[in-house]
Amino acid sequence: MTIKTIVLAAGQGSRMRSSLPKVLHEIAGKPLLRHVYDSAAALDDNRIVIVYGFGGEQVRQALADIDAGWVEQKQQLGTGHAVRQAAEWIADEDQVLILYGDVPLLRTETLRRLVADAGPRSLALLTVKLDDPTGYGRIVRSAGGRVERIVEHKDATPEEREIREANTGILACRGERLKQWLSRLGNNNAQQEFYLTDVIQMAAAEGLDIITSAPVDADEVLGVNTRSQLAYLERAYQAQQAERLMAAGVTLRDPARVDVRGEFASLGQDIEVDVNVVFSGRCSIGSYVKIGANCVLKDAIIADHAEILPFSLIDQASVGAHGRVGPYARLRPETELAEHVHIGNFVEIKKSSIASGSKVNHLSYIGDSEVGRNVNIGAGTITCNYDGVNKFKTVIGDGAFIGSDSQLVAPVTIGENATIGAGSTITRDTPADQLTLSRAKQISISHWRRPEKKG
Repeated sequence: MTIKTIVLAAGQGSRMRSSLPKVLHEIAGKPLLRHVYDSAAALDDNRIVIVYGFGGEQVRQALADIDAGWVEQKQQLGTGHAVRQAAEWIADEDQVLILYGDVPLLRTETLRRLVADAGPRSLALLTVKLDDPTGYGRIVRSAGGRVERIVEHKDATPEEREIREANTGILACRGERLKQWLSRLGNNNAQQEFYLTDVIQMAAAEGLDIITSAPVDADEVLGVNTRSQLAYLERAYQAQQAERLMAAGVTLRDPARVDVRGEFASLGQDIEVDVNVVFSGRCSIGSYVKIGANCVLKDAIIADHAEILPFSLIDQASVGAHGRVGPYARLRPETELAEHVHIGNFVEIKKSSIASGSKVNHLSYIGDSEVGRNVNIGAGTITCNYDGVNKFKTVIGDGAFIGSDSQLVAPVTIGENATIGAGSTITRDTPADQLTLSRAKQISISHWRRPEKKG
């Protein structure tokens, strides 16, 4: 069986009050439409077709890397009209799945169950019971419980509006039947639109079984029409991620104040995460790692027993075992810290490797550098690696001691076990096992007087 998934993503989303197409607004740093695509793409033998409209080229460019067909809906005349635009993609024997680009939390397991319910003599429909179904189409059943039709909220009678079972719009059926129903759709309704929901009444009239199923929770099928709904689903998504982390053995000091905007390549045991931590990209966190409050980790690799202190940013960088970073430290891309390395407060490391046992503890910048083992870099040290056009490398040998407030002007090499006196500006290579310093001679002027204001 081949699945053909039609994703409707043509709407403007006027209530978002944004120039950005609605389906490109993000949850967890990822467009709504990509969430939907990822859930559908996990189904076997599935070909995805996206019906786009408002901001079409912008939508296509934002998801240019996905494997999908694209169909333009030039006029937005309803969901039925949107699906009709993709009719040429549908083969008679296809199992067709209809999804929406602004329903981001739908699970693959739910879709798999829905597709399995659809057959030659059945249509599968996802419904949900809501305490307040205002705005949703209602599922109208017979006295025996058989689904007869769906009535849109604006077209519903007061009695029908009391029905709590709502239509999600998500359904699965055979391609041959769907194309027949699409050709018969009319727009005799309050919105003068072609409703896809009308195919339910057609299926019931033909005697097909309409098999309904429900999602794990209502949040799974909620759509986004306003910024408020976007924020609500962001928190719902993050609550799911927090549950997954805790189920994997991670201690979260406050599950409501951790954001996951990517995925984890690996998670060790007994990880502790304080409040307001953000994970993005693809992170690997080893065992017994502690991450302090207000840290941001992007594509980070943190080895066993490392500690990331509060307010630190680790971006495409790695921290070795038993390392200590922060507080207020920044590790920029291509930074590699070996085991037992300490990076302290207000230190920035960029595109540098620092070997085991070395320390950069205070107010320093190390860029484009290779730092050896057991090096101590004093407060206020900077590597001057950029001349305005080109970048140059600094090499610091094992056991070197760099005094506070030193400037190492690259390209330069500091020899093993060398000592650089505080306040030095080093412009040439320094020998191993020696003290090197460069300072102006200190003088005191005995008869000097401070300037005074006149008058």
